[in-house]
Amino acid sequence: MATVNLGRIKPVFRGAYSGSTAYVVDDIVTHGNESFICIQAHGAGTQATSQTAYWTKLAAKGADGTDVGTTLTTQGDILYRDGSGLAKLGAGTSGQALLTQGAGANPIWGSVGGGVLQAVWNANDTPVQTGSGSYVATNNSVTITPTASNSKILVILSGQIAVNNQSNDPWTYTRPYRNIGSGGYSAISDYRRYAPSAGSVHLLEDVHHFFIDAPTTTSAVTYKTYFHGGGTSIWFGGRSSGELSRTNAIAIELANGIA
Repeated sequence: MATVNLGRIKPVFRGAYSGSTAYVVDDIVTHGNESFICIQAHGAGTQATSQTAYWTKLAAKGADGTDVGTTLTTQGDILYRDGSGLAKLGAGTSGQALLTQGAGANPIWGSVGGGVLQAVWNANDTPVQTGSGSYVATNNSVTITPTASNSKILVILSGQIAVNNQSNDPWTYTRPYRNIGSGGYSAISDYRRYAPSAGSVHLLEDVHHFFIDAPTTTSAVTYKTYFHGGGTSIWFGGRSSGELSRTNAIAIELANGIA
């Protein structure tokens, strides 16, 4: 009976191309991250895959991309595209948020504009008396330590003044002062002026200081009310145990961008 040569039933994968190996039709090899199939048998070391009479390319590789594993190197890195290709944004600091800068700009980490970060409140029932024409400190104060140097501080200071025989000078003044860290107190440009009636003790309407400050620090900041007048006796926070008036001091830290 005659023998019929059917040739290869299926292609055979031969691994990476080697110039020292002989190949036959339908051998498949890889070379340069591409694959080739032999279309004409040849001996070892004679026909590389670039010879189109012996090899046909089965699969061509695409353009080389960026190795994400070499771009993102640290926990918390984020992958994005900059003006030329893939890039990484390193992890921001605790509490920051990812912010877009609009079309044509890269994303950044930053503080979210707006928001109350903390609030501190203090009340005091101890009155302070003076007859001086210079500012003296009251017991009305509050201390806050900002979490960021670019935060704003909303400050509210309130209390009441009592005067006695204010005939020499009809004016009574209150003013907020600020102390940062271990420094001394300095006046803030926000004051109130009152004109009480001369004569016996007269309890004035409430004293209010309401303002936004920018101390540009992360050290402790204390806000305190000071007062003075030209009369014989002036009290802040009441005159005696039976005439007390509670004073209040509030400091609220606002995130950068809200004020």
